[in-house]
Amino acid sequence: MKKFCGKGVYGAIAIGRVSVFSRQGTNITQQKAEDPEQELKRLAAAKALASAQLAEIYEKACSEVGEENAQIFEIHMMMLEDEDHSERIETLIRTEQATAEYAVLTAGNEFSEMFASMDDDYMQARAADVKDISNRLISCLTGSSETGDAGSDMHILCADDLAPSETVSLDKSLVVAFVTAFGSSNSHTAILARNMDIPAVIGAGEEFLSAVKDGDMLIVDGHTGDLILDPDTETEQFYRARQEEDYCRAKSLSELKGRPNITKDGREIRIYANIGGPDGVDAALENDAGGIGLFRSEFLYLERSDCPTEEQQFDAYKDVLTRMEGRQVIIRTLDIGADKQIDYFGLKHEDNPALGLRAVRLSLTRPELFRTQLRALYRASVYGQLGIMFPMITSVSEVEKCLAACEEVKRELSAEGIAYSDSVEIGIMVETPAAAVISDLLAQIVDFFSIGTNDLTQYTLACDRQDPALEAFADPHHEAVLRLIELTAKNAHAHDTWVGICGELAADTSLTQTFLRMGIDELSVSAPFILPLREAVRSSTAY
Repeated sequence: MKKFCGKGVYGAIAIGRVSVFSRQGTNITQQKAEDPEQELKRLAAAKALASAQLAEIYEKACSEVGEENAQIFEIHMMMLEDEDHSERIETLIRTEQATAEYAVLTAGNEFSEMFASMDDDYMQARAADVKDISNRLISCLTGSSETGDAGSDMHILCADDLAPSETVSLDKSLVVAFVTAFGSSNSHTAILARNMDIPAVIGAGEEFLSAVKDGDMLIVDGHTGDLILDPDTETEQFYRARQEEDYCRAKSLSELKGRPNITKDGREIRIYANIGGPDGVDAALENDAGGIGLFRSEFLYLERSDCPTEEQQFDAYKDVLTRMEGRQVIIRTLDIGADKQIDYFGLKHEDNPALGLRAVRLSLTRPELFRTQLRALYRASVYGQLGIMFPMITSVSEVEKCLAACEEVKRELSAEGIAYSDSVEIGIMVETPAAAVISDLLAQIVDFFSIGTNDLTQYTLACDRQDPALEAFADPHHEAVLRLIELTAKNAHAHDTWVGICGELAADTSLTQTFLRMGIDELSVSAPFILPLREAVRSSTAY
């Protein structure tokens, strides 16, 4: 019996025989193309074929993981036509007389390395998407298969890594779990695993992949990331009992749908969902969310090649408000910065982007960008219960400028005869120590606070949350972080302002009791955590 460990990305246990994933590789070497124009024609045909394949994968993903997660493959289709990427491929073909295959491989490696070197973990994870697209284009050019052999019997799939398209193409009736030697917990592959209900562990290491072979017995613990190769009888029986416990717990949690979020001593708390776009509404409703506590509007910008228009934003906000049928929807204004590069924004490089021109600072320095978003938000407000939330606040003057921008937009809409709601709540993210310390002043001019614990921890402890080497020091349970949360709640309630938490700590059920006793009014989490959080609330006391 041997034990290995990676990172669990879907909390469940699987026991089964190994099938090692093997790809049908194509060796691409540098060769001089005789006719560059013919290579460009081949490239165009390959792009058309790849786009058709991705459309089919998108349809399959929609049925298996929902529209929000299937959107990954719409993004892949957009990336196929990315101007910079396409221009680099064509330049290699025209100026260096590279074959289409070699040009795609070279450009793919360059762009993948660029993403991997970025500070932001979201952008780093896009490196895998670029490789996926490049491999697909190459397979279309060569006529080879871009997928590997995953076996034809029930098995646990083990691979060096899996591309998003390979992941969603897995036959769930045969694959009981998968393990990869490499990969990021922020990758689309990890996201898909969570939503496909497949126990998965990533980052198990090369040593693990070298040790396993087809037919080996393997236990995969998606909760802890533990992997037990060739377990003894006692260990296998222990994990089979754990499997049964997981099943019973899932059944018990499903019975909480429709139940109120009321503590044992009678206090009710709101449990909302965090979403990244309109397609997240399905998961929020399926898991019985009371509302949307965080709509990350930046994804409307990140997933485009140009700035979304007022009409495009209005349609997205209206869609979410309408489908939530009167439940509160809190939309955070654009939270983008130099660590999340958007080419069409023309942001300059910053040595420390976490402390740079980001979030509300960007909105206030680009008033037309801000005005467009506010107009779309207020126009959509008539379709539901809207809350507007400003991120990265550090001063009263910033909030006052935001409020003035809102008033200006409302005057414009009134002059144009366009309806908007008078009951829109205005709130701020409390994610800097500055905002927490002056929360008594801020509470007097807004309707609500939402505490972003990820950044609050980073700024309080002076630990870059993107740096794995600092993980041991970036303790979100640090007394300083908890004191700032408690101070914020106290000051909010002193001025009749309600307070929620939308960072990762909101889903940490070991702190639910603590947050309730601090007086937190709302917790907003990813949809899969709603029912476990409801269970924690119902078993806690608030006083």
